[in-house]
Amino acid sequence: MKQERFVQRHEAEWQALEDWLDARSVARKARRERRGWEGLRDHEMPARYRRLCQHLALARRRGYSAVLTQRLEDIVLRGHGVLYQTPPPRWQSALEFLVAGFPRLVRAERGCMLASLLLFALPLATIFIAIQLRPEIAASLFEPQQLAQFEHMYDPADPERALGRDSETNLMMFGHYIWNNISIGFRTFASGLLAGIGSVLVLVFNGITIGGVAGHLQAVGHGDPFWRFVAGHSAPELTAIVIAGGAGLRLGLGLVAPGRRRRIDALVEGGMRGARLCVGIFAMLLFAAFVEAFWSSISWMPAWIKYAVGAALWAGVLGWLLLGGRHLGPLGAEDDLGTGA
Repeated sequence: MKQERFVQRHEAEWQALEDWLDARSVARKARRERRGWEGLRDHEMPARYRRLCQHLALARRRGYSAVLTQRLEDIVLRGHGVLYQTPPPRWQSALEFLVAGFPRLVRAERGCMLASLLLFALPLATIFIAIQLRPEIAASLFEPQQLAQFEHMYDPADPERALGRDSETNLMMFGHYIWNNISIGFRTFASGLLAGIGSVLVLVFNGITIGGVAGHLQAVGHGDPFWRFVAGHSAPELTAIVIAGGAGLRLGLGLVAPGRRRRIDALVEGGMRGARLCVGIFAMLLFAAFVEAFWSSISWMPAWIKYAVGAALWAGVLGWLLLGGRHLGPLGAEDDLGTGA
């Protein structure tokens, strides 16, 4: 085959490879252009690269011009540098997932997340307001011993007590909070296997419980120490519970309404996404436990500082979930679920 015909046949393919390499060789440019990219898809590149190597071998064997072989060699070398570059360290991949991949997953399931938020927040707000109007409602939700314990834990007349707990060491309480928070998050997610009904019940129950405790303490005049205690860790903890509920609802939805997919395929896909969401949920609950153990219980800190830190954490968590990973565009079907970037 003559060189001119060879070039004419494969020129468009080589140009597509060069365009892909131009877009992917610089990480920031790749992220910026990924949303509107209309060229080669990432998963097509290995096969195209092997074909390019065959073209180079043919050009050499047939004695084509040095200009053509040099061009093909340059494309091969650039492709090798992109395809076979050293993968980033595990810690870097994990950090990139938490910063960008996790928020993208949450936003991709915004329907389930909104439903989870309503199932959790509406009962919480309703019970809290109801107890302010009729304080006796708290007695129908909790045993008298439980109400007395809540009042004792957040008694504003006992300044020697740390907010909300006894005098155990911070490290011991850190371990306790980790176990408690993660067990709640796991139950909220895993109960979605019961066609999503389990997650609905857990979300509503937690909303009623938290709203009941907060409403009772506010009604009996113990609101100040309670709010100062929960202001710091409430943002990561409550948000993680809502996300766990959304992941559980997605799991249940795959069982109830798999669409055109087989039910088992929908369950596997929901389980894979749910498992990756659980990684971020675990990180959020771990951070919440740290704040609760080492910051929330500081009783001498002025209230305005506690509330300012709490507001900053709420802004940080919501901003991270709403904006994190937006430079990568929306999560699509072809995204690599193993990288989160």
